[in-house]
Amino acid sequence: MTARKIIIDTDPGQDDAVAILLALASPDEIDVLGITAVAGNVPLPLTQKNARIICEMANKTDVPVYAGCDAPLKRPLVTAEHVHGKTGLDGPELFDPKMPLASGHAVDFIIETLRNHESGTVTLCPMGPLTNIATAFVKAPDIVEKVQEIVLMGGAYFEVGNITPAAEFNIYVDPEAADIVFKSGRPIVVMPLDVTHKVLVTKPRCDAFRALDTKVGTFVAEMTEFFERFDVAKYGSAGAPLHDPCVTAYLIQPELFTGRHINVEIESQSELTLGMTVADWWGVTDRPANATFIGDVDADGFFEMLTNRLARL
Repeated sequence: MTARKIIIDTDPGQDDAVAILLALASPDEIDVLGITAVAGNVPLPLTQKNARIICEMANKTDVPVYAGCDAPLKRPLVTAEHVHGKTGLDGPELFDPKMPLASGHAVDFIIETLRNHESGTVTLCPMGPLTNIATAFVKAPDIVEKVQEIVLMGGAYFEVGNITPAAEFNIYVDPEAADIVFKSGRPIVVMPLDVTHKVLVTKPRCDAFRALDTKVGTFVAEMTEFFERFDVAKYGSAGAPLHDPCVTAYLIQPELFTGRHINVEIESQSELTLGMTVADWWGVTDRPANATFIGDVDADGFFEMLTNRLARL
C-alpha cells in the first residue's frame, strides 16, 4: 500500500504541532507533500514560523512550508492566544528555525500540486480556518474535482461552541471559507469537538510522552502541559484535547473513529450563531449528505498509536 499524499493546512497551535509530528513520523501511511500556513490561532508570521520549528524538531526539513492567507475572506482575523499563548506554541523553550520558507504563496502551491498530480491522489488536511483552501478553490475551480478527500478539524454538534456559544474556533474565524469548502462536492471527513474532546492528554498520557526521553517527547509533553491549563479551567476536563491530531490519526488508523455521513451546513449570516456547523445528525431534513461527521473515537488506541509514532522521531 502506497503512502497517502497529503497537504497539511495549519495554524500551529500546540495541537497542530502534535498532528504534524504524527504525520511526519508515519511515512509508510502519509506522504506530506507540503505544509501550508494560515492565520488562525496566532497571526501568519507566527504560524509559518511554528510550522518550520515543528519540521526541524522532527528532522524533516525537506518538507516545504508555505505562507498563505493572513486574514479571513471577509472578516477581521480572530486569534486564540488566550488558549495557545503569545507564540502559539507556548510551553517548551522555542528557537528560531533555520529552514527557510518555501518561495511562493500557499494557495498557489495547493493549486499547482493538485494540477500536477493525478486526479484523486491528493488529500487536503486543514487544521485551522479554511481560508487557504477556499481561496484556492475560488481561484482555480478546476482543482476541486481533483481532490481525493478533505479531512479537517472543525465544527461541533453536541459539544456546540468553544469560541462562541454556537461555534467552534476554526469555522468561526472564516465561516465564508468553510461554506465554500463544505459546498465543494468533494468527500469530506469532519473531526468536530464532539470527538476531539474525547482524546484528552491526561497526566499518565503526558507522562508517557515524557518517558520517551527524546527531544520530541519532551517537546510534546511541555506543549500539552501548557495547553491543558485552559481546558481544565474552562471545562473541568482531565487534560488537554488533542483536536488536530485526530485528522492525522484518521489517515493512519481510520478504524479508531466512528461517525455518520450527514448534511452539514455553515451559518454565515446570523450574528448569534455565526460559524455554527449545522449538522443534521438525526436526518430531520432532506438536505443531501455532504460530510462524514465523526462522533466517537477509541481514545486509548489513539494515544497508544500516537506515543508509538512519536517515539520514532
